[in-house]
Amino acid sequence: MNWISNYVRPRINSIFSRREVPENLWSKCTECGTMLFHRELAENLNVCTSCGHHMGITPRDRFLALFDGGVFVEVDVPAPTADPLNFRDQKKYPDRMKAALRNTGEKEAMLVVEGEIGRTPIVAAAQDFSFMGGSMGMYVGNAIIAAATRAVELGRPLVLFSAAGGARMQEGILSLMQMPRTTVAVEMLKEAGLPYIVVLTHPTTGGVTASYAMLGDVHIAEPNALICFAGPRVIEQTIREKLPEGFQRAEYLLDHGMLDRVTPRGKMREELITITRMLMDLPPAIAGDLPAPDHEAEDTPDEVAPAEDAKE
Repeated sequence: MNWISNYVRPRINSIFSRREVPENLWSKCTECGTMLFHRELAENLNVCTSCGHHMGITPRDRFLALFDGGVFVEVDVPAPTADPLNFRDQKKYPDRMKAALRNTGEKEAMLVVEGEIGRTPIVAAAQDFSFMGGSMGMYVGNAIIAAATRAVELGRPLVLFSAAGGARMQEGILSLMQMPRTTVAVEMLKEAGLPYIVVLTHPTTGGVTASYAMLGDVHIAEPNALICFAGPRVIEQTIREKLPEGFQRAEYLLDHGMLDRVTPRGKMREELITITRMLMDLPPAIAGDLPAPDHEAEDTPDEVAPAEDAKE
């Protein structure tokens, strides 16, 4: 064996046999294991086309599908003090924030926007579970207050999509204080007579469930979403009993009166349009996005004239 056969030939073969395949071309359903083409999965709003399992979706992708023409405007949220407790566990808190920013492209765990759905103006907020588990910190509290304030200013309903593992431990008691702060924000909407609609997605847990996620006028959940304060494993270990099948899942909570609807993601837009227009005392949306008819218009003399001529 020589240098040509040991190195050159294998190198040439590897170059010509190499195939460039993007790593993100396929995604695997975490429920049924089906391999899904990424473009087909994105077009189906990250819902498995085989079993209907609802995977995570970013707030921006959700809003692109929700708002008319995918058009929305972000609402400014005041930035809180960074790392108020100088918290450090395995990593420094600022380092975790930088990693989350790098992975998600978002500056925090909640996005607040305004726009129209079915020609109905709304303000919307959504949590991003991929950003530190969607944990509720001071920024999330500021975001909900900003969303409620903007909704009151414009006289619009507020639609909130929750997805969180609870309060953010790196902010300690300051994160828990967001529970009463967001409760006051929701009360602002109620005093203004504006609807507050909550869409609970997987998972919604901890202090988020114990505050703004369960204070809506209408509660809708995506299929099989985990919605709870303490998780089922913690409860089983505490009471030392086997929990019912599907305990704390959306369908279980719907059967026990804690939810109003369980709606698939693909039908969520139409559901929200119907509910918001109903609560705002507006006529039903026009199919095909046509201009709404003028109900106050009356017959003009030109329209009546032919009938009078016919009588003569």
